[in-house]
Parts: sequence; C-alpha cells; structure tokens
Amino acid sequence: MSTTDDPKMDADAQRLAEMGYSQDLSRSWSGFSNFAISFSIISILAGCFTNFGVAWYAGGPVSISWSWPLVSIFILIIGFTMSELVSAYPTSGGIYWWASKLGGPKAGFYTGWLNLVGLVAVTAGVSYGCATFIDLTISTFSDSYAADYSLTRVFIIFVVVLGIAAVLNIFSGHLMAIMNNVSVWWHVAGAAAIVLILLFVPDTHQSFSYVFTERINATGHGTSNSGLLFFFVVIPMGFLLTQYTITGFDACAHLSEETKGASMGAAKGIWQSILYSAVGGYILLLCVVFAVPNGPDGNPDNTLGSGGVAPIFNAALGANWAGTVLLISAAGQLFCAVSCMTSSSRMTYAFSRDGAVPGSKHWSQLSAARVPAKAVMLVAVVAALLTLPALIEVDIAGVAYPIAFFAVTSIAVLGLYLSFAIPIYLRWKHGENFEVGEWNNGSKYKWMNPVAVAEIIVVSLFLMLPNVSAGNPFSDDFSWKSVNYSPIVLIAVLVGITVWWEVSAKNWFKGPIRTIDAPAETP
Repeated sequence: MSTTDDPKMDADAQRLAEMGYSQDLSRSWSGFSNFAISFSIISILAGCFTNFGVAWYAGGPVSISWSWPLVSIFILIIGFTMSELVSAYPTSGGIYWWASKLGGPKAGFYTGWLNLVGLVAVTAGVSYGCATFIDLTISTFSDSYAADYSLTRVFIIFVVVLGIAAVLNIFSGHLMAIMNNVSVWWHVAGAAAIVLILLFVPDTHQSFSYVFTERINATGHGTSNSGLLFFFVVIPMGFLLTQYTITGFDACAHLSEETKGASMGAAKGIWQSILYSAVGGYILLLCVVFAVPNGPDGNPDNTLGSGGVAPIFNAALGANWAGTVLLISAAGQLFCAVSCMTSSSRMTYAFSRDGAVPGSKHWSQLSAARVPAKAVMLVAVVAALLTLPALIEVDIAGVAYPIAFFAVTSIAVLGLYLSFAIPIYLRWKHGENFEVGEWNNGSKYKWMNPVAVAEIIVVSLFLMLPNVSAGNPFSDDFSWKSVNYSPIVLIAVLVGITVWWEVSAKNWFKGPIRTIDAPAETP
C-alpha cells in the first residue's frame, strides 16, 4: 500500500502526502492562527508608520488619502490569485513549490531564491524599524537619551530584537501560533487606541479638503505639485507606503503545513489579512494626516511629515501621548518581527528540504519541538549581516540617516512581489488545465492574474526610481549617498541566481523532492 493510502491519515496529511511530503511539522495552527501571522507581518502599526515619510514627501496628503485605497485594491487582487494557489498546493514551500509545479525546476529555483531573499530582507527591515521605534519611544521620554542618538545604538537594539525573535521561534510552533493570536488583538486594540488618541487629544484637526487635496513635492523631481511629472512619477514613488506595508501575506502559505484545514484556512488567511489590514491601515493613516498641527503662521505645518510620524505625534500630542503612541507601535512591530522570523525560517526549511540551499541537510533539520531551529538561527544571522550597512552614517540636514540600509527594505518588496508574479503568471498560462483546490476564483482568474502581474511589474519599476533628484546620476546635484540602491541589489541577486543556475544548479536541482512514496496508480 502506498503511504498516501494510509487510512489513519487525516485530510491535511493525505493532501500533503499527495504532494510528496510526510507530516513532519506539528499541525497545531488553527485557521485563525494562519490568518493571524500574515495580519501580524503586514502590521499596520509597522509599515504605516515606518514608511509614512516616503509618501509624504512624494505627494503629501493626497499620496496617502488616494493612493492607499487604490494600491490596496490591486494588492487584494494579488491576494485572491495567491489564495487560489495555496488552496491547490498547501505546502510550506508555498510560492516556490507552486512555481516548480507549474513551470519546472528553473522557475522554481528563481522564485524560491527571490522569495527567500525577500523574506530575509523583510525580517531585517521590520526588526530594524522596531529598533528605531523603541529608540524613538525612549527618546521621547528622556531628553538625555535623545541627545546621545547614534546609528550604532539603534543597531544594537536591532540585534537584540532579532535575538528575541529567534529565541521565541525556537521554543515551539504552537507558541508562535499563540503569539500571533495575541498579536492580532494587540494590533486591533492598539490601532483603535491610537485612532482615539489622534481624534481627541490634538487641539486642532485639518479639514477634509486638506487631507484629500493637499499636494507636496519634496523629491526634487521638478518643482511643481501638479502636471504629468507629479502624478505619474512623484506620487507613484509614494506607493512604497502601501506596497511595503501590505506584504508578507505569503506567510499563510509557508505555515500551511502547520495549519488545520489548510486548503481553506490558508486561502482565506491570505485575502482576509490583506482586506482587514487595508481598511484598518487607511483609517489609521487618515487620522495621522488629520492630526497634522498648524505652524506659527496658522497654516498646516507640512514640514513635519517628511520626518515621519514621530514629529507629527510630538507636535500634535505632546511628549507623553506621543511616547504612548510610539510604544504601542513598537510593541506591534516586535510581534511583526517575530512573525517575519517564523515565515522566513519555514521557507528556509522548505527550500532546504529540497536541496536548494547550501548546507541543506543542516537547515532542514527539526528540533525536538518539531520546529526548524537551525533555519531560524540562519535567518537571524543573515538578517544581521544584511543590515550592517545601516551603521554607515550619512548626514542630511544635521540628522544621521542609515541610507545604505534602505536598499534592504526596497529589495524586500521587490524580492517578495516578483516571486509572487511568477506562479501567478504560470497559473494563468495553465488556464483550465490547472487543478483548483477547495477555494478558487473560478473563471475570474482570466483577468485577475494578468492584472496582478501587471501591477507588480509597474510598481516595481517605480520603486527602483531615484527617491530624490540627488539620486539621479544625470542630475547636477547627484551624490552617491542619495542613490536608491534597490535596482543595483536586484540586478546583483538576479545575476547571482542566473550564474549559479547555469554553472551548477541546473545539473542537480530538479525541484521539490518527494520524501514519501508516490500515490498508488488507479487500476
């Protein structure tokens, strides 16, 4: 009898066996827990605040009030296409496994490495953002601490955050499920508390006209806040706010082998985490914009937003309330960092299980608690190494910025979304031959999948443009410290993958490796 014919198997283990794997990971996650990890990784308390300044100087209030819902709709379409895929193939390999199944080993190899690089980078980015907000929180309550600010201090906090995330992930998968459940309610209650604070504490609020029509162009790309350049170059740069915030929802796929009723639970987890985050994030962001205080001249102080949310909070709320808001956000970002570590380690485990990562036998081992502890440690170490450029201080207007680190966060978005695009396109190419799972889009895939791929390509191109005019090599005020390094990093990653594939990997990498017997053939 084939292993997959074992009558003792439940439906989840049976489906996993059909895909070639035994139930090694502990399947202790509920459908809500699966949703919770993506909701935690998206983390409106993280992305909405850490990238607020980008949208502010690249468009201003209109770049938030209009761009957020518009981009969110397209991301939700991406989510629907991925929900259909995870329902058909609920395995920890997720994105990579889908691409291998639908496009062969080469497609799987490229997808897997783009996804893995993106996941490790987003773990680094979220952890560093958390460290920054912890530092901001303490600085808000202590003037002496604020006076000694340095990027080295922030980096030390970042390493501690990574260490906490790693240790918590090593204990057990069930502990992570519990933490993600708690994280959901922290994000809901925390976001609600911040909304109430922003509504009732400030002495004044801006008008609807200001929030939905005010335009700002501080990028240096032209001097106008109108015209084609503004609407088709400047504002799209602000898309990073939405695209970076609502990412990481592929975690539902990476944790599907640990989820009960995965074909339905993981599928719902993807699109529901996107939808609820989009709505909650929009409310939160609008409240921040409404709370922008007036300057000494009685007009809205538009200079505050370019420095992120902290200057707005301090000016509008005062130190105590601002510190409270920053503390709530920092705690939410810590939950987010822990969830990112979980997702990254599961992808590392799954990719190693199929022999694609150097030292695969080591990283695919499970601990006594049935978690990939060694993969967790690998992700933590690589994330720390990737973030070393953040120690390089670049002085801009008297403030030390970790400019080189921005490449890490940019490549996180590019790596993840480009890895999504490959299986989404391949599913569309398979058409009616694709064997759908319990949750599917029906015939709507015919327009959803091309729209999803087009959105990813268009936004990726915008995210690789110079953020400010000084980063444009053809500009008179060009300086290397202002360069957007994401296209350089992306090209380096793609060249590295291509060389490795052509020189070596194509000779031994055959895609997902079955670890149990194939199903018995029907007579």
